[in-house]
Amino acid sequence: MKYQECIDNLNHSEMEVRLRSLRKLEEAVQKGELERPESGNYVNNHIHTIYSFSPYSPAKAVWMAYNAGLKTAGIMDHDSLGGVREFIEAGSIMGIATTIGVECRADFSKTPLNGRRINNPDQRSIAYMALHGIPHTMIDRVGSYFAPFTRERNKRNVLMTENINKIMSPFEIRIDFEKDIKPISKHDEGGSITERNILFGLSLKLVEKFGKGQQLVDFIKNRLELELASKVEGYLLDKNNPHYEYDLLGALKGRMVELFYVAAKAECPDVSEVIRLCCETGAIPAYAYLGDITDSVTGDKKSQKFEDGYLKLLFDVIKRLGFKAATYMPSRNSMEQLERIKSLCEQHGLFQISGEDINSPRQSFICEAMRNPKFYNLYDSTWALIGHEKAATKDVNDGMFSQKAVKLYPSIDERVEVFKKIGLQR
Repeated sequence: MKYQECIDNLNHSEMEVRLRSLRKLEEAVQKGELERPESGNYVNNHIHTIYSFSPYSPAKAVWMAYNAGLKTAGIMDHDSLGGVREFIEAGSIMGIATTIGVECRADFSKTPLNGRRINNPDQRSIAYMALHGIPHTMIDRVGSYFAPFTRERNKRNVLMTENINKIMSPFEIRIDFEKDIKPISKHDEGGSITERNILFGLSLKLVEKFGKGQQLVDFIKNRLELELASKVEGYLLDKNNPHYEYDLLGALKGRMVELFYVAAKAECPDVSEVIRLCCETGAIPAYAYLGDITDSVTGDKKSQKFEDGYLKLLFDVIKRLGFKAATYMPSRNSMEQLERIKSLCEQHGLFQISGEDINSPRQSFICEAMRNPKFYNLYDSTWALIGHEKAATKDVNDGMFSQKAVKLYPSIDERVEVFKKIGLQR
């Protein structure tokens, strides 16, 4: 393919090369040398990039979103805004409206949810939340806020790497945090390192030692004694699988994290502190609903119970804390779960945001579940989110949840309509 080198360079180590390649691809589309994809109404506000963990740079993520026919795309990395400026520029190049945010883990131990498993598979009293629609004038401030937590996280990452080495020592397998993990991250450019980065590094070591196929599957099942779902086992038996290391990572994450996990503490700010940051910067604090899991869509989560057993308490708490929104994934939950969440959002006047968590090459950028008319509200809310980001970038006091906006438009539904119009303006 004539432009394959440009596509490959979207994941180049240097941002300027990535953006230059994206411009060449956009020019090829304009000239008719590359087919223009059919555009739909699809939106996604929760795309991870290489600045936390993902197969995609910000430029590649936008290119993937564009080719999937998305109207809008949103970046959402863990504890890092390192990729947001590239994402904004990439969206501008391809003509896709973008929104930016950051995902973090917050400490709920000083709330009535203390001791509960909230939406975090690995630790009680700690919950994932998203800061959506960050005004562009506040990128540096919000990024600086999370930088110390990233440094604290790396202290724990080193300990978890050592724990993995203890598990793997009988098999003469070892990973080095400095030599094996940092280089496959964007740590030096303000990115974060997560458990996925560590397990990806381990996956590379395992493939190096055992190769792809039956020998590696036997090692996982018989020596590590980890259970493999039949679908995942099929992926790992396929030596020609182009996503091999990512599938291996998913298998390890779903079964192995509990064996090496070190509880997070210093890297998780108190939830009230994060809400305060949002109030000061104009970002929208959103609770990330997970829901009880029976069969993990991505294969990297085991069956487990989360918030569904105490949803009324959960929503009472997050409303009182000052959360303005809830984000949820229509493809990950049952219709019963989703209808319950929508109802509770409406009862509490919470903004509803679509967020399909993208961090694996097998995941589609399109959420087919959103074809259901019951989720059409998530299209409107995405454009309202973009409208908020535009308005708050011009003046942080003009955002969707500013005192001015709430006074003028007390109803969240009315505010969605007002900011949707701003978002749709070119």
